[in-house]
Amino acid sequence: MTRSRCLSVLTAVLAMVVALLVAPPPAAAAVAFTSTGVNQNGGNCLELPGGSTTNGTQLRASTCGAGANQDLGFTPVAGTSDTYTITTRSGQCVDVSGASTADNATIIQWPCHDGTNQRWRLAPVSVTGTDKTFNLVSTGSGKCVTPSGGSSASNTGLVQLPCATANGRVWRLPGFTGGTSPGTFSNPLAQRGPDPWLTHHDGYYYLATTTWNSTVTMRKADTLAGLRTATEQVIFNLSRPNGAGTMWAPEFHLLDGPNGKRWYFYYTAGREPYDLGTQRIHVLESAGLDPMGPYSFKADLLDPAQDNTWELDPGILQLDGKLYLLGTFYNGSQPMFIRPLSNPWTASGTRRVLSTPTYGWETVGGAVNEGAEVLQRGGKTFIVYSASHCSTPDYKLGMLTYNGGDPLSSSSWVKSPNPVFQRSNAAGVYGPGHNGFFKSPDGTEDWMVYHANSSASGGCDMNRSTRAQKFTWNADGTPDFGAPVGLGVSLTAPSGE
Repeated sequence: MTRSRCLSVLTAVLAMVVALLVAPPPAAAAVAFTSTGVNQNGGNCLELPGGSTTNGTQLRASTCGAGANQDLGFTPVAGTSDTYTITTRSGQCVDVSGASTADNATIIQWPCHDGTNQRWRLAPVSVTGTDKTFNLVSTGSGKCVTPSGGSSASNTGLVQLPCATANGRVWRLPGFTGGTSPGTFSNPLAQRGPDPWLTHHDGYYYLATTTWNSTVTMRKADTLAGLRTATEQVIFNLSRPNGAGTMWAPEFHLLDGPNGKRWYFYYTAGREPYDLGTQRIHVLESAGLDPMGPYSFKADLLDPAQDNTWELDPGILQLDGKLYLLGTFYNGSQPMFIRPLSNPWTASGTRRVLSTPTYGWETVGGAVNEGAEVLQRGGKTFIVYSASHCSTPDYKLGMLTYNGGDPLSSSSWVKSPNPVFQRSNAAGVYGPGHNGFFKSPDGTEDWMVYHANSSASGGCDMNRSTRAQKFTWNADGTPDFGAPVGLGVSLTAPSGE
């Protein structure tokens, strides 16, 4: 063998060794098991009526205790860690009738085949006081098995409906053998989590949400899924006149100050408890580089010339080496404002109106532009804001695009004529808004965090839950947020976890 041939072979072998060393570990293999399926709304069991062998028999939820008719076999789908085919006593497979994607399509047994309407993803759902609880998600439709109408009554036929963590969508599988699939999570990240702000810093995710009391809290976890069960830690206690029972709309930014980089924690709070007219924006400063503090009170971020009305929902814009505060105030409607800052806690000028709610979709229940959040990529700057009133299911996101010129001038920004993120009746997501943005741990993916309700009758209260999902980019450089994903749906965790 020639020397050059030897070198070529050696190079190839080294390349293979390097590839093996750097390749990510394979996902944990799913394990076959047999189990009953106990519905968490009524305690009934998934059953094959009468042990039928007839193709197309609709499955049902019935009183537990019917023996083999309620035994299910779960067989892993090759190459997956959380997806199974499910067989009934007759040896047929659990199936979405006709491979339908429609709500209320029946769940039946049918001879087994390779279709996605016979593949079921077990999406973990946390239920207090029990374990091994899941949504049974059809990979064909993305919808979940549930008794018709979410009924708790025995002998109710099974159908598919948008996934959720209530209304009969959750099943306990006591025979499940294995853990939660690595590298996945499902929403919500916080059940009571309005106005969320989330960032990834130095190996951890940090999440703060409205408390609507005099405490500032934060939770920390090394995975997105871990935030759901992370301890809510009090990092600061407010006192008058800088907060009186109404801490809301928090966000924190790592910014340059006179002592180097520090975390600046912005929030809204009243001078008097629950008095909207006294709500103002305030800021805390960290002692070091830990997002959880300790913090000290730094300043009231009041307008130097127009402190004559409430101001809400602080946001920070950094553009061309300058710093700006974004927010909203009341002047008959609720426009978005921008104010220049000389440092993270000091205004250098009075507020200017940046955007006024004018489109019909911005005025449902009230004319509102609020919760302004900055998104920058590829030399482009966007402000994504919440529009319409949060008491309606049509609370949604709109977007401004910076067009060059003076950032303080509304003429320098172009408003998108249509919302960029809004309710999804199919997924059971209503009033999605008050968002923020964060990067995956390896910096390769863009993610959004937001709150939403699970009912069209939900309002502006503490029952709004924190949710997160990945988004992508259009060819023209604008963000594509897609549609909100329902609760309980298993999502791939951010890259780099």
